[in-house]
Amino acid sequence: MSPMRKTAGRKAAATRKRNAAKRQAAAKKAASTRKGRTAGKKAAATRKRRAAGQKAARTRVRRGAARKTAATRARKKEAAPVQPVQVQAPPAPEPQVQATPETSIPE
Repeated sequence: MSPMRKTAGRKAAATRKRNAAKRQAAAKKAASTRKGRTAGKKAAATRKRRAAGQKAARTRVRRGAARKTAATRARKKEAAPVQPVQVQAPPAPEPQVQATPETSIPE
């Protein structure tokens, strides 16, 4: 393998890294400029409000689920029998008597 091909991958990775850094720096500058403008301030406020709304919705869902499970648990506890049910043992089978000339089958 030639030395040139050996470093090709590393060179490409370094270029990608450099380009990503440039892109991030430009995005950061654009964001800070935008925040200075009225439209940017409004957008930031909207994002904040939306995030707060989503958090509130998550909390509502979590609390509702907790309440539902508690109610289910209470209902199950209530439905449980107060006294244990007595299970009767099946009657013992009668002894089998073989009919022989000496013994008669009891009726």
